[in-house]
Amino acid sequence: MSCVRTAKQWEIRPTSAVRGIRHTQALMWRRIRGLARSCRSGAGCPVAYPGPDAEEQETVCLEPMGSERMEMRKRQMSVQQESSARGTAPAQQDQPGQANPRGSNACCFCWCCCCSCSWNEDRDERNRKASYDVREGTADCEDCPKPTLEEVRAWGQSFDKLMCCPAGRNSFRQFLRTEFSEENMLFWLACEEFCKETNKSAIEEKARVIYEDYISILSPKEVSLDSRVRESINRNIQEPTSHTFDDAQLQIYTLMQRDSYPRFMNSPAYKNLLNTLSEQSSES
Repeated sequence: MSCVRTAKQWEIRPTSAVRGIRHTQALMWRRIRGLARSCRSGAGCPVAYPGPDAEEQETVCLEPMGSERMEMRKRQMSVQQESSARGTAPAQQDQPGQANPRGSNACCFCWCCCCSCSWNEDRDERNRKASYDVREGTADCEDCPKPTLEEVRAWGQSFDKLMCCPAGRNSFRQFLRTEFSEENMLFWLACEEFCKETNKSAIEEKARVIYEDYISILSPKEVSLDSRVRESINRNIQEPTSHTFDDAQLQIYTLMQRDSYPRFMNSPAYKNLLNTLSEQSSES
């Protein structure tokens, strides 16, 4: 009897267990909703850790990763380009009898192009007049002779040798275009030209254009930078110098070196170019 009495003392009633489960679920959903709100607003979310230091909290930044945000925008841009090539907008395909009153420009924090933003329209007009960006309508970003076999082989030795060669930059840019990351090369080239500028008014104008084209989160060509570099640019953009984008340029250079360069070396484009020049050299 004593054993039965002891067992009953430790018995958990079903209603108590269900109540505890529901309470735990409510806490989990509340925390999930808080994390979701923090992600949308880019704000920090306080996190408490259990244990002896439970009273201490840490604020965790939940801003979406730049690469993820860029991939989503690149997919949307490709869909828009395909739709415009066919002569119809995505919204017009869903409603053939109606025009899209909202336009095709993406709003500030909207990736689905459900609304238009007057800032983007004004910016497009300004860029037609002031943009000094590398010409995107041409196949190559620089005028240069065809690469030699020695130059193409040197590209495989280091990323620095590839970027020092104009023909190498052209070939690498064409490869980046197939991966929807051409803006990395465009930004690097823009920074190279920007560093050579000495006129103060020209520096201010070109810094504004670079910021709007590649740094602003409103731009479809935004490059992926960490928060430290982005905050530094935001602080210095009011009084820019020729070194305002040095850290950002180095970060994008490193990103291309570690991420895109190895894939370019293993790509059919590079191998075919190397084989073609090797065959031409052996024939001659």
